Formats: sequence, structure tokens, C-alpha cells
Amino acid sequence: MGAMDRRLTIKLGLIAAAAPALAVSRPAGAAMYGPDEGRELVEGVRQIDLTESRSMIPGYGRVSMRDIVWQPGAKTSNPSMPNDMICHIVEGELEIDQGDGNPFVARTGDIWTCAKGTPEATTNPSSAPAAMRVIDMHPA
Repeated sequence: MGAMDRRLTIKLGLIAAAAPALAVSRPAGAAMYGPDEGRELVEGVRQIDLTESRSMIPGYGRVSMRDIVWQPGAKTSNPSMPNDMICHIVEGELEIDQGDGNPFVARTGDIWTCAKGTPEATTNPSSAPAAMRVIDMHPA
């Protein structure tokens, strides 16, 4: 290997070693989104669509992922979930009422499921934004 080959190899090695440190990652959470990012669902609530893929789970043709950000005091109401989904609070807290007489407060790190047809009313009771990551399970 000549001098130029060694130098090029060393440069490429240094670049490869530094790549993970140079990569910019965005942690999940309300603070990472600007006030106009995504689309507004209702006043004070925005949805940011993240990704979609085929599903290997029987009965589901594809899965998609989105974040929903509630500003303080914002509310949503969905009389019937369009599909099965998995919900996870990535930042803040939300009051969740699925119409079963057992409302609950979901805090950062909490996870729950919603079956197709389940109602859900959601309120951000705090003074800070809250973000929920939703994984939608779309039927085959």
C-alpha cells in the first residue's frame, strides 16, 4: 500500500469513527417540535406523521407511527378509534377517558392500547406540552 493509500485509509477510518458522534438525533417529546410542525387536529393539538411500514403480524397489513402534541389545557375527543393502536407518553401527562368509567392519568413512559371502536377523550391538564407516540395497526 502506498503513502496515498495509507493516508486515505486513515482519513476514512477517522470519518467512520466520528460518524456516530456527528449524527443528529431527535429525542421523542413535545419540546422537539416547533409550534407549526405537523398538522393541526384541533386548536392546541398537532399531529406529526413519522413513518409507515408493512406488518408481519397476522391480520395487519401495515403499521404507522405518529406523535401527537397537546398544548397545556388542550383537549381532543374521538368517539371511535379507526383501528387498533398502541399509545405511549413520551413527555408530559395526559388525562385519558376511554368511556369505560375508569379514566386514568398517563405520565411520561406509560403505555396502553386502544381497540378499534374504543372512544377516547384526552386532556392535557398541566402547564407544559405533552406528547403521545401512537403506533397504528392497520388491518390487512
